[in-house]
Amino acid sequence: MTARMKVESAPPVTNGYGIDAPYVVIALGVLAAVLLVPGGILVATGTPSAGIALLITGAWPGAAAVIYLHTTLRGKFRCWRKTVGRLGLVGSETVLDVGCGRGAVLALLAAAIPDGEAVGVDLWRRHDQSGNDRATAEANVAAAAPSTELALRTADMTQLPFPDAVFDVVTSNAAVHSLTDREARRRAIYEMARVTRPGGRMLVADIRHTGDYQEDLEQLGWSRVDTSSFGWHGWYGGPWMATRLVSATKPAEP
Repeated sequence: MTARMKVESAPPVTNGYGIDAPYVVIALGVLAAVLLVPGGILVATGTPSAGIALLITGAWPGAAAVIYLHTTLRGKFRCWRKTVGRLGLVGSETVLDVGCGRGAVLALLAAAIPDGEAVGVDLWRRHDQSGNDRATAEANVAAAAPSTELALRTADMTQLPFPDAVFDVVTSNAAVHSLTDREARRRAIYEMARVTRPGGRMLVADIRHTGDYQEDLEQLGWSRVDTSSFGWHGWYGGPWMATRLVSATKPAEP
């Protein structure tokens, strides 16, 4: 399937897991500052009505930025830790994380399979995640799961470089929506389904298009297809950008 490497010798984590789509939180912060600073000045200089209006208006992007940072730096880890814990992994599985970025979800999976193999694929674009690169992902997973075998590949999620039916669990977090074309997103779901073993699980969390993912898996005949919410810990700024999880099981071979 792919060359394996032990991660015991990889460097310790030094740069964390980055910020998802950093341009979003930067834009929110700038907008908040543009409104809050003059609002404060107006209140202080004797024009309270206009100043208060700006302060109230600026509070929205400011609060959204804080919530966004919570989700990307802490909330998503809490959500995925619970999700991985519910999988009931025995520790020897082979797992794949699609759009693994700096390894947040992959590290949690790897820690749960000390006798298995963790595989991650990404295009390593910093537009999608700050400081996104393969070396950082390797270091993060190594720090979380030093005994787990790790393989990282640079690959497009619509053309996964693996044979059919090789992974027990396939995951993806806030990645598939980056494909702007509906057909491309369908191909990504089909590719993840293709490389999942019969009886294996797929878990795709995203902020948009989860209804389409559920429909695609149902059309493929997968069982136990379900969509659930990550709650406020998965809000990228607010409930209008809430993370939902699509989970399903591939039918066992006759």
